[in-house]
Amino acid sequence: MLKKIVSIALLSAFATFAVADEASVKKAVEAAYPKFKVEKVTKTPYAGLYEVFMGGQIIYTDEKLSFLIAEGRLVDPKTKKDITGERLEELTKIDFSTLPLNQAIKVVKGNGSRKLVVFSDVDCPYCKRLERNELSNITDVTIYTFLYPIEQLHPDAANKSKLIWCAKDRVKAWEDWILRDQLASSAGSCEVPLEKVGELARKIGVTSTPTLIFSDGKRMLGAQPYKEIERMLSAAKK
Repeated sequence: MLKKIVSIALLSAFATFAVADEASVKKAVEAAYPKFKVEKVTKTPYAGLYEVFMGGQIIYTDEKLSFLIAEGRLVDPKTKKDITGERLEELTKIDFSTLPLNQAIKVVKGNGSRKLVVFSDVDCPYCKRLERNELSNITDVTIYTFLYPIEQLHPDAANKSKLIWCAKDRVKAWEDWILRDQLASSAGSCEVPLEKVGELARKIGVTSTPTLIFSDGKRMLGAQPYKEIERMLSAAKK
């Protein structure tokens, strides 16, 4: 009984010590980089490294903040797994059910059973490539496209987005433009949710287009091959 009590006490002390270490690392990083918010600190099982999630990326340090490893990948030599990649995927997951899908253009392909969100800039060449070369090969999916014009890169994207959103047939206007470069010539007056979509993008850390979000909350950046998108769609439905 005494041995059991001692074991419990040791485990409790170790847990408290680990939390204290993580808290002190968080405090030290925030003191060194006050412009950045540290979202989470986790001690790894690798050589005293601490994983620090901040600014949408993972950096590594020790408990004394005597060094920083930024833009590096932590790989397990035994399993060959990309630990950094897996952790980033986990830390940046989105609660799909909270996304305001009524602010997106809804396109149903086939039976529409699978769900996919895409943040797209109407003047982004990679967004057009995604639609024309990759998503065109995928069926049985409902695609919700959030129009997210990045005006620093594409000054006219917001105006084009408004024409598409306010068109009588929004889906047709979107497909005419993104697939065939045919922009709706005029549109009625309507409330366009570009500001709300911008706020959403900033909230969930979408910084580039296209960004894809699957129903399991995982995301994909860029116009990736359709076979990879198909793999993620299938995995998300399990």
